[in-house]
Amino acid sequence: MHLGGTEKYDALIIPGGMGGAVTMAGSTEVQNLVRSYYNHPEKRIVGIILICAGSKVAITAKLPGQPITSHPSVQSEFPDHFDYKEQHAVVVSDAVPGKATLVTSRGPGTAFPFVFTLIELLCGKEKRDEVVGPMIFPSGTVTGYPF
Repeated sequence: MHLGGTEKYDALIIPGGMGGAVTMAGSTEVQNLVRSYYNHPEKRIVGIILICAGSKVAITAKLPGQPITSHPSVQSEFPDHFDYKEQHAVVVSDAVPGKATLVTSRGPGTAFPFVFTLIELLCGKEKRDEVVGPMIFPSGTVTGYPF
């Protein structure tokens, strides 16, 4: 199986769901792909995008410690070298110089701010605002990472 790679895509997204997250976290091929994106020198690579229990891949791919979040069910699995952010819906980390951005989110309830953060990272704030506007979110709704 060939999963593609950094020559073809600007970001790598690992979804959540415990069964899939466990399978992907245990896959050597996925771990290698995550590391290749994380270490890629080109600026066009936005980064590694992990949601829900999919954040487990950061552990098995041996990414360096940095701010991160995940579904609460896997929180206790993160080693101390990660700066775990329990109260954040979305965490964007550029904490390791020269490496790709790591974006993590807690779960299904954080999907909108997660996706809007990805739109901003991939396409810019104007595009994010264009997408958010017609959705008619209630006043005060978080629609992205506070850049």
